[in-house]
This record gives sequence, C-alpha cells and structure tokens, in this order.
Amino acid sequence: MDATPQQPLRYAVGLPNRREYADPRLLRELGLLAERSGWDGFFVWDGQVAEHPDEHLTDAWTTLAAIAADTERLRLGVMVNVLALKHPAEVARATVALDLLSGGRLVFGAGLGSSAAEFEALGHDPDPRVRAEKLDEALHVLDGLWTGRPFTFHGRWFTVTDLTFQPVSPQHPRIPVWIAGTWPARRPMRRAAHWDGVFPTRAGVGHTEMMPPADLAAVVSYVRAQQADRERPFDVVMEGQTSGLRPEADETVIAPYRAAGLTWWVEKLGWFRGPVDLVRARIGAGPPCPTDPGAAPTGSTSPVAL
Repeated sequence: MDATPQQPLRYAVGLPNRREYADPRLLRELGLLAERSGWDGFFVWDGQVAEHPDEHLTDAWTTLAAIAADTERLRLGVMVNVLALKHPAEVARATVALDLLSGGRLVFGAGLGSSAAEFEALGHDPDPRVRAEKLDEALHVLDGLWTGRPFTFHGRWFTVTDLTFQPVSPQHPRIPVWIAGTWPARRPMRRAAHWDGVFPTRAGVGHTEMMPPADLAAVVSYVRAQQADRERPFDVVMEGQTSGLRPEADETVIAPYRAAGLTWWVEKLGWFRGPVDLVRARIGAGPPCPTDPGAAPTGSTSPVAL
C-alpha cells in the first residue's frame, strides 16, 4: 500500500435500536448528550426482527428525526441499513426527509445484513447471493431517485418507470453512502469502492473486540486498488472501544487505525459495554481524542485519497 498523508479523524457514537435501547426517548437523550459532549456523529443500528420473543426494537428513522431536531452539528445515520429488505423508493423518501430536517447531516450506511433469520421471518430469500443482488439494485435505484431527474430502472428485483423524485437532498452530489462488509470477503469491498465510504467488520470479531489494525490497512489497500478515481472524497469507518478516561491509552489504541487510513472512529456502545448509566457516562466523557483541527466540517465527508 502506498503511503498516504495522515487524514482528519472524527468520532461518532454507535448504539443499538434493541433491548434497553429500543426506547426512542433514551436514544434521543443520548443523541443530545453526544452533541453537547463534542462527538461528531451519532449512528443507530437497523433491525426489523427481534432475536428472541421478549426483545424490544424501535424504528431508527423516527428516532433520528427527533435527534435531528435537537441537534445542530452531529452527523446522523442508520448503520447500517439492511437495504435488501426494503423498497428503495420508500428509503429514498425517508432519507431525503431526514436530510432536510437535519440540514444536510445524514450519512447513509448500507450492507447485506448479518441475520439470515431476519430475512426468513419477513418472507425474503436469505441466500447471500440474492441479498447481494437486491442490495446492488436497490443502491442503483436509490442513487437514481436522489438525482431528482426522470429515472427508469427495470431489474430483477426492483422496477421504477419514469419517476421524478422531489425534493432532493441539500447535499451534493448526494447523501454520502458508506458500504459495510465483513472482511476478508472481497465483494463488499469492491462494492464500497464505487460509493463514498467503507465500513468493514472482521469475521470472528465480537461486540467487545476490534479488527486488528493490519486488517484495516488491508481493507484500505484493497479498496484503493478497485478505485479508478483515487482522489475523490472517501471515508474509512470502523467500530472500536475506548475508555474516555485515559486519553494517552485511548490514543495508543486509535493511532494504528489512523495510520491505516481511518477517518471515522465509531465508539461501539450497548448492553455489551455495561448498564445504561455506564454507557451514558462514556458518551458524556466525550470523544477519546480531540477532533483533528484540520478536519472538514461535520456537514461534509472527509477527503481521503485511497
């Protein structure tokens, strides 16, 4: 991998939309706390189906709309949308509405979905190949509708005929799209190379573990090799855990990921980190390291040459 200049790094809170975090009032409170505490972003999981009968879930889009009304700076997003379960026209409406409400602060995350059971429960084919085909078609439709120009698409899974979609996002050229995938699978990384960011996880890495820095460097190198235009803005996003109490130790954790090309650190929070009060305290302690003074405003993607 060629050496690249050190890029600005920003910090987000990542929270579930299930279990105790299925209460949208709690997520709204934590979103406002995140902005007041200096975080740059606030991301909520997607999810339609409970993992067990008594598990609660909430709608991430409605929750983010409330947080958008309360905040002014935070980048907001559902990380990540299981787009193959939804009709892209409905998603287009929801995303543009939220982007307008937030003043252009939305990031759109999309991935294959990690739960085959969720697809089965909703009557969808859980075959990963089918899910990948639907995801690619849905992304194409979403991108076409977001232009606000007449759009037609006839695919295997989705059809749109001469539809002009208005209003459009205040962001240009579009709402940034980050693609998630599990490394070392290559297809999601090739998909990400055509959009605005990559959000990799690592096979076998649990909620309280982190992808090794060498793996993130390998992802960045692979995605770079797939890109025709290596100078366009592109984000590299990863979940991790820091204490918020020991800045030097937290910087030691983050430094190798920054060196590998990371532009967004997502502090992965939820029941697996402890009770709600502990999570609230972690958010209130603020980002693990001061935001780079050279970072782009939180209303735009970070330019990183991949």
